[in-house]
Amino acid sequence: MISPKKIILSALFPQFCLNCDKEGALLCPDCLALIEITDFIFCPFCGKPNRVFQKGVCPDHRSFRLDGLYFAASYQDKLVKKMITQFKYKPYLKALAPTLAFLIITHFIKTKNTMVFKNGENSAIIPVPLHKAKKRKRGYNQSELIAEIVAAYFQTPFSSDVLLKIKKTAPQVGLSSQERAKNLNGVFAIKNPAQIAGKKIFLVDDVFTTGATMEEAAKILNAAGARSVWGITVAREPFDP
Repeated sequence: MISPKKIILSALFPQFCLNCDKEGALLCPDCLALIEITDFIFCPFCGKPNRVFQKGVCPDHRSFRLDGLYFAASYQDKLVKKMITQFKYKPYLKALAPTLAFLIITHFIKTKNTMVFKNGENSAIIPVPLHKAKKRKRGYNQSELIAEIVAAYFQTPFSSDVLLKIKKTAPQVGLSSQERAKNLNGVFAIKNPAQIAGKKIFLVDDVFTTGATMEEAAKILNAAGARSVWGITVAREPFDP
């Protein structure tokens, strides 16, 4: 039963689908069904999709600190890109968080990987943090909103105050792989290493591009004693290594 409050809010602030303008939701069920959810796990550091199995990276990239990546869709999908852009930037559609989290949840169900959260391992889901000034300006950390929903669905411990971003950085958009890595050097810190030690960490972000952000975060988490670090994102953008 729809609450009276929700009825009033819907009347005062009606929502329209970002794709087809149908009234009722920011993304209607018909348009949601158009998004192709990935069926497999791919090495995050290969420029072209390279399917992997037990290990999360291909043999060429096993020296990387990130152990693997789960992503729901391609960032080349125009609708996915539009949702993420309007979620992160103006008009700051915070209400898109459940839809984007739903894409991730659907990916885990579709690939039959839901047990990675329930196999008896000591694990935690944490978001890629924003610098406090940027979070204050936007009003929220988009990765934190998504991570909290995913953690609640899979009943996995969630923490948003373990990994901190302690330095401001220039925007990553338009930077090369080397420039991104340099831009992120030394920007993360761990508040309480005891909350990391010995755990399998699932690090949540919105988009995986070159992997510089997650690789730097994984380095800090590994140094704090994390047993492994896996990324989770809504989308992955293929890149030229």
